[in-house]
Amino acid sequence: MKLKIASFFSGAGGLDLGFEKAGFNIVYANEYDKTIWETYEKNFPKTKLDRRSITAIEGEDVPDCDGIIGGPPCQSWSEAGAMRGIEDYRGQLFFDFIRILKHKKPYFFLAENVAGMLAQRNMEAVQNIQQKFKKIGYQLTYKLLNASDYGVPQDRKRVIFVGYRDDLGIEYNHPEDFTKLPEDKSTLKDAIFDIKDSALPAIGKNDTNGSNCIIPNHEYMTGDFSTIYMSRNRVRSWNEPSFTIQAGGRHAPIHPNAPKMIKIKKNKQIFVKDQKKLYRRMSVRDCARVQGFPDNHIFYYNKISDGYKMIGNAVPVEFAYILASKIMQDFSKVLKKQKKDRRNKAPERI
Repeated sequence: MKLKIASFFSGAGGLDLGFEKAGFNIVYANEYDKTIWETYEKNFPKTKLDRRSITAIEGEDVPDCDGIIGGPPCQSWSEAGAMRGIEDYRGQLFFDFIRILKHKKPYFFLAENVAGMLAQRNMEAVQNIQQKFKKIGYQLTYKLLNASDYGVPQDRKRVIFVGYRDDLGIEYNHPEDFTKLPEDKSTLKDAIFDIKDSALPAIGKNDTNGSNCIIPNHEYMTGDFSTIYMSRNRVRSWNEPSFTIQAGGRHAPIHPNAPKMIKIKKNKQIFVKDQKKLYRRMSVRDCARVQGFPDNHIFYYNKISDGYKMIGNAVPVEFAYILASKIMQDFSKVLKKQKKDRRNKAPERI
């Protein structure tokens, strides 16, 4: 029997896909953003999607489960955002995650957040969160990991929190990174080289091309690049991992068909003059592939910006799979031991 998972802040389902691939069953999901509902429901037709804010969800609303997973909103912790941390409403949603966890008391939980959460300004808040997990009976392990060290074709640093229930007597250890050396990294060529010439530009004011795309969602946002965007190189070569895929389409990396940008002074770079036509943003599908979504995982939207948002906020599927596989490995041993103990305690037949 598969271990059951309740997923919160589910988004487009990157974390959920990874856990499914590792053998878990996603029995419940929660997502409040209405622009994501269709995408999640059509890609996870067997999973019940609760569309309410987590603040309105009571513990008894969530079905019994063996694990709870999720990525509470990261903007308030992000170095690129307002950096208000736990003082921001979105940062406080972490406590609602803990509230649900306390009520359900599953075997384990996994939560993902941005690297900025471990900045010095946030350490008091993180220690507070750590104490709350401990108080409700979980052994917490957290660590900053880079997805590119786990076979993902992208530099993406995230804090991974994992907790096992105290009474189980086991502790989680993060899986060892196995693509630390540059020659072992997955690259943009591995992810998107075969679709390099088939992307379409957006229509109108960055509206979707819909069914005109040969490959679903293989379309890119058009428009000018801000001075902030042009302050540093935004091009990675085919033989490198991608820059971090962000939730804002205007900040999508430039496609690797283009040459790297030229620095002319501090905080100002330019495109190579006779190659300007090559400087397009990576498409929604390019970004989805870098994040590990298969081509049959289709994103539904009218504005292309919503496609980028869903993908940029997701956990890379392969990264999620590796984390989930380690948890599955640990709990296979625990459940096997529990089954053996029950057999040994069974009364003898007369």
